[in-house]
Amino acid sequence: MKVDWQPLKAELAIWRAQSRSLPIWWRDDDAIEPTPALERLAAMAGTLTLPVHLAIIPKLAKPILPAFANTHDEIIPIVHGWQHINHAPDGAKKAEFGHPRKEAATEAALALNRMQELFDQRLLPIFVPPWNRLDAGLLPVLSQAGYLGVSTYLPRAGRVAAPGLVQINTHIDPIFWRGGRGLVPPSELVSHIVQQLQDRRHGMTDTQEPMGFLTHHLVHDEDIWAFTNACLATLLDGGAIPADLRALP
Repeated sequence: MKVDWQPLKAELAIWRAQSRSLPIWWRDDDAIEPTPALERLAAMAGTLTLPVHLAIIPKLAKPILPAFANTHDEIIPIVHGWQHINHAPDGAKKAEFGHPRKEAATEAALALNRMQELFDQRLLPIFVPPWNRLDAGLLPVLSQAGYLGVSTYLPRAGRVAAPGLVQINTHIDPIFWRGGRGLVPPSELVSHIVQQLQDRRHGMTDTQEPMGFLTHHLVHDEDIWAFTNACLATLLDGGAIPADLRALP
């Protein structure tokens, strides 16, 4: 795999010249247990010195997972839905919490309770809806249940999703979900990242939102692993800094 990082490096140079701050964060979805892929993910996070926020499926999480997290400081557990089941109406895109459903509020509360039991103080109470789709009517419910943040995909419309609930999205996904689940063509990914940065620089999107990189360790091929490592390293080398989401910007 060959990647031309020059367009991204050039954009990052502009950010440095203008003394702009670029906080970044890393979210990885669908974890339920330790696997060789999760070991690799944690090792990469450690090498990069960039924590990976592990979105764990609460109902399916294995009791051995907290022990793994406790020995890997680079892993920060967050909440990934309840059981990652599609409840979307016929003909609609997949979603577990994307449409009004009487059980949704109860399941969101159960998810947080389960994760608190498993991870205690290690847990960062951010709710990540499977398939990145969330019924807006659930936002105040999530806040009332004890969540401090919610995360989907692409730039947020605003910092506050509901009173007491901050929106912190992801913006870069290297997986070609509709094309065999391999790597999106690298030139397209680099162009997408540069466009995201330019939009921020020109004030078209929220300049304060940490830029989020989204991965799914269980389905990575070698090209996805390589691109993820190289992209995050390029961002960090270019002046980006790890975001502290416990401060919930």
